[in-house]
This record gives sequence, C-alpha cells and structure tokens, in this order.
Amino acid sequence: MSSFDVVIIGSGPGGYVSAIRCAQLGFKTAIIEKYSTLGGTCLNVGCIPSKALLSSSHHYEELQHFADHGIEVSGEVKVNLEKMIARKQAVVDQTSGGVKFLMDKNKITVFEGLGSFEDATHVKVTKADGTSEVLEAKNIIIATGSKPSNLPFIKIDKERIITSTEALKLPEVPKHLVIIGGGVIGIELGQVYLRLGAQVSVVEYMDRIIPGMDASLSKELTKVLKKQGMKFYVSHKVKSVERNGNAVTVQAENAKGETITLEGDYSLVSVGRRPYTDGLSADKAGVKITDRGMVEVNDHLQTSVSNIYAIGDVVRGAMLAHKAEEEGIMVAEILAGQKPHIDYNLIPGVVYTWPEVAAVGKTEEQLKADGINYKAGSFPFKALGRARAGGDIDGFVKILADAKTDEVLGVHMIGARCADLIAEAVVAMEFRASAEDISRMSHAHPTFAEAIKEAALAATDNRALHV
Repeated sequence: MSSFDVVIIGSGPGGYVSAIRCAQLGFKTAIIEKYSTLGGTCLNVGCIPSKALLSSSHHYEELQHFADHGIEVSGEVKVNLEKMIARKQAVVDQTSGGVKFLMDKNKITVFEGLGSFEDATHVKVTKADGTSEVLEAKNIIIATGSKPSNLPFIKIDKERIITSTEALKLPEVPKHLVIIGGGVIGIELGQVYLRLGAQVSVVEYMDRIIPGMDASLSKELTKVLKKQGMKFYVSHKVKSVERNGNAVTVQAENAKGETITLEGDYSLVSVGRRPYTDGLSADKAGVKITDRGMVEVNDHLQTSVSNIYAIGDVVRGAMLAHKAEEEGIMVAEILAGQKPHIDYNLIPGVVYTWPEVAAVGKTEEQLKADGINYKAGSFPFKALGRARAGGDIDGFVKILADAKTDEVLGVHMIGARCADLIAEAVVAMEFRASAEDISRMSHAHPTFAEAIKEAALAATDNRALHV
C-alpha cells in the first residue's frame, strides 16, 4: 500500500494548485483524477475552452468592423466551426499537458481513477478497467468540483438539449439557440454563437441577467448585447423543454402568467452548477454532506473529520477557479502549521463577454441592504481617449466608497480589458485603499486603466477630470 502525507481527490485548479503547494512545503503528495486528462472542469470543459471559443469568435466579429479602421478585406470570409473547435481542443490539450508537467516537476504522484473513501485515512482508486488500489494518507483534501445543474422536468439528451459541455463542441452553428439561464456561462456561450451567426434567445427566471452582480452591470450588459442582436426574456419561468426531431420547443411563463413559446434547433440548459460528490463515499470517512450536496467545512476548510479538508466548488461560496486555488493553497499552508487567510469579499468575479464585466467587493444593492452609507463615482469608457482610439467605447467603471472614511467598498466595471483591470481594484481593496488613494496614483496615458482613476476622482467629491 502506498502511503502519502497528503492525498488530493480531484485535479481541477483547486486540487492541482493545492498539490503543488503541498509539494513545495515538503509533503509527500498524491493526486487522484477520474478522467484521463488533468485540470478538471476548468481546463477541460469550462474556463479554458470557453475562452478559446470566445477569443476565436471575437476575431471573427472584429473582422466585420475592419473597414471602420481603414482596412479593406476582399473576398469571402467564412466561419470554419470544425477548425475553431479543433483549435479550442489544442489549447485545452496543451494546458492540461502543462498541469501534467507541473505534477512531474514537483514529484507529485498521479493516480488515474475514481477516488472514494474506505475510511478517514484510506482512499480507494478504482481504475477504468475495474481494478483498484488503496492509498494511505495522513491528510486528505476533497477537490471534486461541480457539474452542470438541471431542472427536474428537462431531459438533457446532449444532442439538441445540451449543457455547457456539449456547447463547446457543437457540429454546427445553431440557427436559433435558446438559452435557459442568464448567468455567466449562458451569456458567454451565447455570445460565441451570436457572433458566428446564430439567433440567440435567453430565458432568465430572475428580473435581470448576471443577477449576482451589481444591477448597473446587468443593465449595461443587457443594453450592449441587445444592440448586438441577443434577445432576452427576463422574469420568465421555464415550464417545459421538448425535442421533436431537430427542433426544440421551450415554453416559459412571464410575471403576468402569460405563456411564451420559443422554437429553436438547440437549447442550452445553463441554470448553474452543483457540487459533485458522486461516488466519493464520504459517509465511510464520517464526512458530512449538506442537504444541497456540499461538503460541510469550518473556517479552515476542515470537514467534520479533523484530517480531511475540502475546497473549491464542492464547498460553500462562489464557484470560481481562482477561489478554489486560494483555498487549495490555504489548506496546504494550514497543514504546514502556517496561518493563511482568505478574504472572500475580495474574490473578483468576471464575465468574459465583450465588453468584459468584472467586479469585486460589495454591490450597491448589498450596501443598501446592510444600511451602509456610501458614495459612488462612475466614469464612462466613451470619455476615455484609449477607448475611443480603439473603438471600444461601451461600458464604465464604478467605485463605491464609505461615505465617512472613503475606504473603497466595491468596484464594478464593464468594458474593454476589465477582466485584467479588476486586479488593480483587488490590490487597492486588499490594502484598504481609499478612493482618494487611487485617484492620486499615476496611471499611464492613454490606457483603459485611467477609467479607474477617473471613477475614483468621481467618488472623491465628484472630481472626475474628463467627463
């Protein structure tokens, strides 16, 4: 029987990053992955492949506007979806291969198979051929991630009624893609196929898309995507999804009780994700699972069993790869006797549409609900020299600061490069900067980052310079 200091079940961003940090700290480490490739959902059927398709489709969309920049392209421009998806897969393979390289570099033992508990210190690895072996571990980290959720009355056939996994490898551009759910995943994949020529309709139960983010971001993104041709049916409850041959019919009920019918050739069910603990046999180790399927943990990510921890999508909190990574590092350092911490308020969220959407900290709705007096400063991208030079004038940056102390409480932005710009806000808030602190920092000109400085000026006695 092989023995290890730490055994990690799951090789997604949380699992493999935790394994690397454990190895760096001197622990003899093993990682178990049920699939033949490392990287979990994010690298294989999530973050990386979706961003590859978003990038490819963005290039195609940009081509339609080359004439605005004085570039004339003659001849027919066509989308080769098969080649686009092949490139996506090449990016995935290279990235997953990179994780394997990191495992080898850090002398982490990789086991391929389904990891399940025998007891609190033993994990069985069941391989695809049915054979198995048992690993002994002083400490075990559960990093089994999540799977797409579904509505109980929808039968997903993975052909016409699909999840995000199938949407990453469609054999054709849909004529009409009906998306159930207006969250991050649905909106991102919807924009991919919208750019490639599909009609896209989004049915959302809540009264706005990306409902977990600041309402101003939802409003602006809706406006931009409508301009691009996407259709929205918010405050609509899906009642049925039926397939007849190559046609899919979605029926939904609006707030007035009226029924609408949408006919498409594909329907993407994107109603969130659920923690994945299938086959884990957590009960054999005494690990408690909540009614919602999450592994129960304390503030140190320790389960009900002292030597077993859990991280990432399988525990409470936002289902984000970078959140899982921070938790994986935190657990490794706790095992080494260190005292790390995570400020969950400072985990940024990003939507990788174009314009990009990003946020960190409290929304206006949260501050109002908590009775916190705040002030807000906004700056539109259309007033920014760099944005006008590049033609990316949609969006704004909004900074929320404490009305008395001026400490930045939240930063919300939509526009070009916001996925990268949000890091400045995270750094500022990590060091408890005031809006005036940011406003007095020199920002290179012309850059998109100047919008953050201007929003900070706007939040500081309405002192924005260029609007």
